[in-house]
This record gives sequence, structure tokens and C-alpha cells, in this order.
Amino acid sequence: MSTTAVRSPAEYESVLQRYLFERSEEGRAVRVGEKEVSEQAAIVARYADLFTRDQLEALRGAEQEAEGDERERLTRLRRACEGGIVAAELAEQDDALENAILAARVAWRGEELPLRSAQARLAVLDAYGDREELGVLHGEANAGFNPARIELLQAGEDLDAELTGEPDPVRRNEDQKRISLRELERALASASEAFTDRWERLRAKWFERLLGPERADVPSSSHVSYMRRLSPLEPIYTRERALDVCLATLTALGFDVESEPNIRLDLDDRPQKSPRACVIASDPPKVVHLITRAQGGLHDYQAFLHEAGHALHYAGCDPSLPYTYRRLSRDHALTEIYSYILEAISREPGWHAEHFGLSGEESAENAEATTFLEALLYRRYTAKLRYELDFWGRFADEGASPEGYSEALEAATGVRYRPDAYLSDMDSGFYSADYLRAWIRSAQLREHLISEVGADWWKRAETGERLRALFLEGTRPSSEEIAGRIGFEPLDTRPLLAELGS
Repeated sequence: MSTTAVRSPAEYESVLQRYLFERSEEGRAVRVGEKEVSEQAAIVARYADLFTRDQLEALRGAEQEAEGDERERLTRLRRACEGGIVAAELAEQDDALENAILAARVAWRGEELPLRSAQARLAVLDAYGDREELGVLHGEANAGFNPARIELLQAGEDLDAELTGEPDPVRRNEDQKRISLRELERALASASEAFTDRWERLRAKWFERLLGPERADVPSSSHVSYMRRLSPLEPIYTRERALDVCLATLTALGFDVESEPNIRLDLDDRPQKSPRACVIASDPPKVVHLITRAQGGLHDYQAFLHEAGHALHYAGCDPSLPYTYRRLSRDHALTEIYSYILEAISREPGWHAEHFGLSGEESAENAEATTFLEALLYRRYTAKLRYELDFWGRFADEGASPEGYSEALEAATGVRYRPDAYLSDMDSGFYSADYLRAWIRSAQLREHLISEVGADWWKRAETGERLRALFLEGTRPSSEEIAGRIGFEPLDTRPLLAELGS
């Protein structure tokens, strides 16, 4: 008979805060290259009594008896317990996979590159053939971890189904997000189709300019990070100026990120540091890490502004909120609104003129380049969501299958993706849907700000004041609630289409 204590919701929330802080800090150290061995399993073991079936049932019982806001808080705590049970049971496997990836090396032209360094190198290689060669080597090495990924995926799915009592992963995630994923996908696909002609013009122009005449008719995904960097424009958007320009951009809105005590910047370049920028909110609002790995090019500026939106959101939440509403959410669609709206500043021609001394024509041209990238990513994620719905719809019968992955992404983007990249390209919990909801919502918010603040919303302190008021709410509201507040239906894609130039 178990003697493990079952905590009250208040006690559980307090201990959960310590647990998530430790796991976040460990994950941060590995992600930024300060550590080359992940030790998440040891942390999970220390908090083993936090994630038991008895504790889960106690939280579920309290949830069913509660009403209103308190019920929502307990729902999030119960879901955190479910997630913790999964993490506890899979921690050793997860560490083993993470450590194997960290240990992997790619032999290329006399160098032994860590897998993440090889991925980062693709963004800065100027020769088309070099990127193609290194991309193949990286892709093959990355795909070598697919058996371990499948094993983890299957084990996690089995546990999720058992703990929630919902065997259908699509319905389970719809319940979590409180939306219809298929309705969302249909609305997004319709919007993507509506600007196909505009996309084809942008693609022809910018593929030619960014990849040159030697490119294949359908270039491989080895070149996407190079395009996202807008490398031919690097002499304008230098690595050295990125921090100063981004800080000045945020200062105009009333945000002094560099002096914000709650935000910890990590801008250093390390061999094992992931090239993907991120924010790790270890203990909001007090400890929020903003992490980037600058490589030169406009993408550095966009990545910093994007992550600053996350960081300001978490660091700006009301410290008197319950921990649950400072850290836990049903999904990531809310915080992505704030990252997207700040990144959208890089698509304003006036921003290019003000910070880089460009003429009106040059500013419009370079702003169009950022619109091309936005359209590329939007179409890619719309195709990803469609594929992931199909993937999980057949998972119970067929298991993990790449069927349709590369075909869907190529049709949407004009870029050829490796079929065996389907697992490393899949974030958990239908994160693709959260990104896409944020695309819709940030475009709605931008239209609202233009109406309420003015066309120069991107450099007005009033914009910062309005955002700061939203940040105070922490993770409590949903993305769809924000839509209603600013006068839009959740699936209204008209502002997004206008932003993309359709």
C-alpha cells in the first residue's frame, strides 16, 4: 500500500512551481550549450511523489467540485499532473535521445560538427552546392534518431490516452485547446488558397533573388534557413547592429528590455547552442530567459523581436496571480500573439527606413522580403497542420507514418522536404495550430492597433501600454477571448490576408 502523501491543490501548486523551475533551468543549460549532458531524469526522480495516480485523482476530484475560475485553475493543475506522470515515466528515454543527439557529429570537409552546429551552418553558407551537400549529411544524421523518436512518441501517446481517458489524440487536443482543429485547418487552408497567386509571384521573385539561378526548380529544405536569414541583405542587417536596433525598437514602445530585472538575456554563440531562438519562462515573472543565436541577417532582428514578445509577456504578468496563471496554459496560442505582433514590426517599411537609412523604395522592397518569409512560413504551417491531423488520425492503426508529409509541404511552399524529417519537424500537442491561431490573432491585433493608435503603432508608447495591460493577465485568457475583446471572430482571416497582400 502506498504511503505517498496526496497534496491539496494549493500545496501541489507550490511544489509544482519548484519542480518546473528546476526542469526549465536544466533544459535551458542544455539548449544554450552550457551542458552537454541532460539530467532531467534525476530531477523527475526527486519529485516522484508529485506525479502519482492518487495525486491525479485527488486533483480531478477537486476540479469536478469547483466552479468558474477556480475550476479552470484546477483543470490546468490536473493537466500538469498528467504531463508530469508522462514525463516521469519517459524521462530516462528522453534524456537518452537528447544526449545521443548532443553527442552526434557530422563529418564535413575536415570538420566534426555537432548536429546543431551543422544545422546552424546551413544558414550562413553562401554557396548553393555547399548547403545542398551539408544539408544531406545533416538530414541523414538527424533521421538516424527516428527509431528512438517513434518509441518515445508511441509511449507518450499510450500514456496520454490512459491518463485522460480519451483515446483519440485529435479530440484530446481539441478538448485541451477548446477549439475544433479541423475547423481551424479549413479556415487556414481557405486563406492560403486565397493568396496563392500573390504567393507564386513572391516565391518566383525571392527564390531567384535569394538562391540565384543555379537553384533547382524545387530547392530542398537545406536552403530554408539561408532564405530566412535573407542572406543577400546581410550587409544592411548586420549581426553587430541587431541588439542595438531591437532594443531601440522596443524602447520606442516603452520597453527597456536590457534593464528589465526579470528578463535574462543569453545572446552568446556556443557550439552546442540550439540555433532556434526561444524564451524559457522558468519562474514568471521573476526568471525569464530570452535566448538567441545571432548569425547575421534580418532573421536575427526578427528572432529577437519575436522572443522579446514572449519574454515581456511572462515577465510582465501580475506577480499576485496564482502560479498557475503565471506559468501554465492550455496551449501556446496566447503568448504567440505577443511574439508575432512584435516581430510584425520588421514588416513595416517605416521601420526599415528609420533604423537602416533606406529610401522609401528600398524600405518597401525589404519589407516585401519579410512578407515573403511570412507567407512561406504560414503556408508551411498550414500544410503541417493538415499533415499532422492525418498523421494522428491514422496513428492508432498505422503507427508513425511519413505518408503525405513531404508532398503536402512541397505543394504549399515550393520547397522539397525530406520524408524522413517528419518526426523532428513535429512539435508536440499540435503546436502548429497554436502558431497558426497566433498568425490570425496578431494580424487582427495589428489592424486594431492601426485603428486605435495609428499607422505608426509600431513606434508609439501607447502600443506598449496596451500590450502591458494584456501581459498583466498572464496565461489566464485564451487566444479566442482576445479576438472577442478587439472585435473579431476567432477565425476571421481577413486581416491576415490583407497583411500578406492578397
